[in-house]
Amino acid sequence: MLQPWGLALLGGLLIISSAQATPRGQAILSIGPEAFNKVFSQELTNQDAVQVLKDLPLYEAMRNHNNIPLIGDLVDNFMKQILWLKVTEATIPQLAFQLSEDGHFQIRIPLDMVAGLNTILSKNLVELHIETDVIAEVHTKTDSQGNSRLVLGECTDSPNNLRITILQKISFAVNFLMKKVINILTPALPTLVKKDVCPVIESAFKSMTSKIYTWSTLPVSVGSSSLSFGVLSSSAVDNYFELDMNAKLQDSEGKLISVFHNSLSSLTVPKLDTSAFSFIVTQEVVNSIIGTLLPVKELTVLLDSVLPDLAHQLKSVLSKINTRAAVQLEPTQIVKIFILEPPDVTLKAGSVSIAQLIVFEVFATNKATRPLFTLGIEASSEGQFYTKGNKLFLNLKGISSKRIHLMNSATGLFSPELMGSVINQILFAVLLPDQNGLLRDGISLPIFKNFGYDEIKVIPIEGALCITPSLF
Repeated sequence: MLQPWGLALLGGLLIISSAQATPRGQAILSIGPEAFNKVFSQELTNQDAVQVLKDLPLYEAMRNHNNIPLIGDLVDNFMKQILWLKVTEATIPQLAFQLSEDGHFQIRIPLDMVAGLNTILSKNLVELHIETDVIAEVHTKTDSQGNSRLVLGECTDSPNNLRITILQKISFAVNFLMKKVINILTPALPTLVKKDVCPVIESAFKSMTSKIYTWSTLPVSVGSSSLSFGVLSSSAVDNYFELDMNAKLQDSEGKLISVFHNSLSSLTVPKLDTSAFSFIVTQEVVNSIIGTLLPVKELTVLLDSVLPDLAHQLKSVLSKINTRAAVQLEPTQIVKIFILEPPDVTLKAGSVSIAQLIVFEVFATNKATRPLFTLGIEASSEGQFYTKGNKLFLNLKGISSKRIHLMNSATGLFSPELMGSVINQILFAVLLPDQNGLLRDGISLPIFKNFGYDEIKVIPIEGALCITPSLF
């Protein structure tokens, strides 16, 4: 039995595409055969392509074909023996992608049909199995600004792949008639396909690319802000369709937050060697997103009330390095943690690190207006991107001070290095839960849902983040 829409399912690993075009923007959407098949097949369904195949006027095509090797009354007598000829079953089994001999990118659309024929020579329906391919060339059209767009070029049948066979045993007389039918249909079908089928394919391709462009540019909510992408160009690379895009981050009022200058052009951009697709964004964009989710803020904690053990440790350490400060600490002592600028995210192959500059102030009491001392802390965290469904999340795993600087002291100079352990514990207990709480809502990526994928996975790469469907 003929199969419905098929999808090419390929597996693979991260590879580097040597033919990849140089990107100019901050993101690349790379659409592979499986994702392309899903969307294109759905558009063919929306265009009623199967019904178009079932409605192909085979009888009229045979009668009107100019190269029929019969003339005059012979044609009429031959055609009068056919009572009914119609496509009864039709499918488009599986789209394929290929390069022509001259290097042009092509889409091969196979057509699989069963045609039923009634003749005065037989009481039974005779069935013909018709298999042919439509070849549509894909071109890149570039405008005066240098932006390119994919367009469908010439659409023709593939005469070398046209096959018409009889599906059942028939009598000698009927077989003689069917051979004549096949001889006439074989040259007539290409004209019929070009006239009736190619316009449907062209319309489906145009609708598909329009939808992909729309999905690619839908705003993504980042907290109260919005991240959106604009398509700079689209092109065919190997057996992928690639969209090169720039990024824009705006606040809730539509005001521009970030202007991105770096692009993926300086990076070695990997591609998933699978039939799905990948979405790659630069580290600069990721930094801006995380900076929006983790805004500049101040945290205040009554250390003795909330973290009494750490309050005791802090006083104990201070008594060794700054006795004047230690004796002034009272049960209402306050610690203030200031985040003065967004964190700096560094992406490498398989790892995520977050660096932060923190101002750490200690007040002797909750009434004090000036801190006993102020520290500048260079802190770092290991980050982990993870996904749930079509949402992307970041979790900070631990936090530690790499360097501690004494910025100001009301009790004389001292060396703060010995405070590293207790400061790390305070940051872990106060700052880390607050920041992970701000990150817990994640970022929804509707483009994956639009392509029909319910689960995604994320892969940090050198200088960028790669997000792909989770196929297993």
